[in-house]
Amino acid sequence: MKRVVVIGGGFAGTTVARNLEDKFNVTLIDAEDFFEYTPGILRTLVEPEHADKLHAKHKDYLPKAKIVVGYARDIKDKSVVLSNGKKINYDYLIIASGSSYNAPIKEENIFFATRVKNLLKAYNKIQKSKKIVIVGGGVVGVELTAEIATKYKDKKISLIHSNPRLMNRNNVKTSEYCKKFLEKRGVEIIFNERIEHNDKKNLIGESGKSYPYDAVFYTVGIKPNVDFIKGDLTKYVSRGVVVNEYLQIPDKKNIFVAGDVSGVAEEKTAQNAEKHGRLIADNLIALHEGKEMKKYTPKKRMMVISLGKYSGIIEYKNFVMGGFIPAMMKSFIEKMVMRKFKG
Repeated sequence: MKRVVVIGGGFAGTTVARNLEDKFNVTLIDAEDFFEYTPGILRTLVEPEHADKLHAKHKDYLPKAKIVVGYARDIKDKSVVLSNGKKINYDYLIIASGSSYNAPIKEENIFFATRVKNLLKAYNKIQKSKKIVIVGGGVVGVELTAEIATKYKDKKISLIHSNPRLMNRNNVKTSEYCKKFLEKRGVEIIFNERIEHNDKKNLIGESGKSYPYDAVFYTVGIKPNVDFIKGDLTKYVSRGVVVNEYLQIPDKKNIFVAGDVSGVAEEKTAQNAEKHGRLIADNLIALHEGKEMKKYTPKKRMMVISLGKYSGIIEYKNFVMGGFIPAMMKSFIEKMVMRKFKG
């Protein structure tokens, strides 16, 4: 059987692996031995026990694939080199290494909304904090702020955003709904401000203003995980890895790229990552069998945004609906996805 190596065990990588393990010799390389449902991790800031619902061991839903826990260090012509020096050979390679925050500040009370293990560390700090600052008013920043604001009524919460409106890539109606929702719950929103540095007690903005804090959450500065892409392949790295219409690296027909790390111009969501994964699985089979591959077309898809446990927003093009139903929909989606992994 031909060897397929998948780098990354998020939505894109696991989708590819699940769709190919019956037809190929599949190896999944991931930093953890489990899949994590990242759209639900912010809930663990206020409900640490929720973490148990978000994990599924890779070996439990990939019975035929080989699971390698580790990090890719380099990609050769026919092999992936791991950080421990071991080489894993491939005939087809899928890069689905995701993204992470480019931490501008590393201090004891600075947190990043990346994985459950990072947010669980923040839980105890939140309990003791009176002043909490969230930097970044995109979707993640708004959802994180809402989780804290709807749970803790006695804390001073500030949301600092560099743009003139929240979630500036979303519908204006969505932005306004979120602004009113947060302000109604006592959140101070500071627009058109960029944080330049930190003196360990205060964040200092570009305006010169000082923002005192006990705990800070950064939801800005996200970057694709491409540090292991070296040598000749670096020419394809530009705000992610450049791909053609079939999600292949140009001139490297046996290497596909999926999810947040891809250079496709679209929102980096779990939904889009899954679609990448399904298309790549189909295209890899077609390529292997000498058949015609399918083209990927980015589309504006429905978004479900949570505002705490009992409220949220559904947005699709110009349609926006807020309230209890979106919150229940987001919870339902989480349960349905995790049921596929846990059986």
